[in-house]
Amino acid sequence: MRRSPRGWWLYFWLASIPLVVFLLFIAPVIIDPLFYKFEPLARTQPALVEEISKVVAHGGLRIPPDRMFEMKASEKLNAVDAYMTGLGASQRVVVWDTTISKMTVPETLSVFGHEMGHYVLRHIPKGIGFFCGLLFAFLYVGFRGLAWTLARWGARWDIRSADDWASLPILLLLVSLFSFFASPITNGFSRYQEHQADVYGLEVIHGLVPNSQQVAAEAFQVLGEIDLADPSPSPFIKLWLYSHPPLSERLAFALSYDPWSKGQAPEFVKQ
Repeated sequence: MRRSPRGWWLYFWLASIPLVVFLLFIAPVIIDPLFYKFEPLARTQPALVEEISKVVAHGGLRIPPDRMFEMKASEKLNAVDAYMTGLGASQRVVVWDTTISKMTVPETLSVFGHEMGHYVLRHIPKGIGFFCGLLFAFLYVGFRGLAWTLARWGARWDIRSADDWASLPILLLLVSLFSFFASPITNGFSRYQEHQADVYGLEVIHGLVPNSQQVAAEAFQVLGEIDLADPSPSPFIKLWLYSHPPLSERLAFALSYDPWSKGQAPEFVKQ
């Protein structure tokens, strides 16, 4: 900041990009195992892996069993979940053991199909791009806001310039405020990706899981009951706080999405 009073925010942004990528790469290998135990799904649930492999093949992909893991969430949590994480060689699908124990195999396949959608639709690299773009805006607004704040009140607060350590709380406050008011944007982007994954999940288990629409709806019902989710939040709460579509919407969509009977082509998984 001292050497480049006008360009420090851009240099900081450029330096943050490889750091973000690196942290996402090492997270499933180094960071996540600090908090939970992971085991290869093929070792703990070989029958489930066999069923998952059918779903993977139906999607025209090859996700090797060594990229599938079971997380021992039950040691600390009652909730159910599954997720995609990592980049490149560290990319993997993780299914919580609570999901396996509290859902049927067809329901678990529905959850896996959703997570497979994140994998296939490249939501992780797209999310990185979105985050980096948002961080660019955060830092620029922080730079401009800090300059304006110091010009107006810096002398009264005895803060000499932006490179004074005393200015750091102001910068953090500005970035926090921008992050708060950007919540509808970040959550809207997340809901869009989650809905795409829901569509993919419904398509990829169609024809493999009997009554696949009903199974997906039941999986959402189990998820909501165990996680104590509000199925129908107000529009404002959904806009500001929800990173996933509300469960009532996901349930209704699962039961109504049926391009096959209408002679329409599925959006992602071609039959």
